[in-house]
Amino acid sequence: MGQRLAGLKHWVEHTFKTLNIDLATDWQCVPVSGDASFRRYFRLKSHGMSWILMDAPPEKENSHPFVCIARAWEPLEIHAPIIHAVDLEQGYMLLSDLGDDLYLNELSDDSADELYGRAFSALTRLQQCHNIADHPLPTYDSALLQREMDLFRDWLVTDLLGISIGPGVKHMFNEVSEFLINSALEQPQVCVHRDYHSRNLLVDGENTPGVIDFQDAVIGPITYDLASLLRDCYIEWPDMRVYGWVDQFGELLVNDGLLAEYDRETFYRWFDLMGAQRHLKAAGIFARLLLRDGKPGYLADIPRTLNYIIRVAARYGSLVTFSAWLQEVVVPAMYANDQFDNKLLDRWFS
Repeated sequence: MGQRLAGLKHWVEHTFKTLNIDLATDWQCVPVSGDASFRRYFRLKSHGMSWILMDAPPEKENSHPFVCIARAWEPLEIHAPIIHAVDLEQGYMLLSDLGDDLYLNELSDDSADELYGRAFSALTRLQQCHNIADHPLPTYDSALLQREMDLFRDWLVTDLLGISIGPGVKHMFNEVSEFLINSALEQPQVCVHRDYHSRNLLVDGENTPGVIDFQDAVIGPITYDLASLLRDCYIEWPDMRVYGWVDQFGELLVNDGLLAEYDRETFYRWFDLMGAQRHLKAAGIFARLLLRDGKPGYLADIPRTLNYIIRVAARYGSLVTFSAWLQEVVVPAMYANDQFDNKLLDRWFS
């Protein structure tokens, strides 16, 4: 048994005594699928009940934002985990169990309208939470937006695919970044979850959606979480259906006072370009997870993510050259890289 797991089990026993909760002698601690960070999750079972244990090494993960945001969202009827006990010094947390029925596994042609409708309702409540006690939300400013897009150039293009970045390409990247950043900053600024997608939303009966992995929340563009949800890196929908949902959400924003009016053309542009910025970040992170962290599981999601960027970029005059460069340089480099499955690439680029 690892030192941290042994420490976690000792902390659990002490915590349950403190909470005056009886812990069965044969209580179990079962690993639960983790995320792309250094956090680990376990399901604690005792007397037919269950909780979630979070193990977040403090030298690797700052859990303070998670605690503050979860507590701020609880009275807003955002179904995030309830924190029953926390030890930030050791990096241990005892949470309510929202189950493990991810949106990703439950979304279908028949269920999508209802599940996304519920996600929209929760999102507008989330967006109105600007003040978090003991944790002022950072601003999604131009510097942060730029650092995220740089991940694509540095980790995917240069490090994984080995494509050299000459002066002309560097200039192109700068122009693309400026265009996407300007679009993001002109939008109304709200509370942004920052990873509001099918692997961080849970189907939990009448409480759907359960919302997790929100520790990186910021104040940022109103379409960011919508783009995360509807231009999901893990599941794709036809454009006609996506924009129908965008219209539905836009009307909800007006009804909830987050937008004075819904201008479809402007909102579509915000949504498209915000998605492009996010997908540049995501593709770079997927490459970094492979190269730096030895996690190849997200490699198969890069083609879908890159395809989103190519398609959206082709629709906007300022991004047409970038779209062509991706198709003519980046996609062939992926085919030439043994780590990508050519059959998967054919699905998205043939």
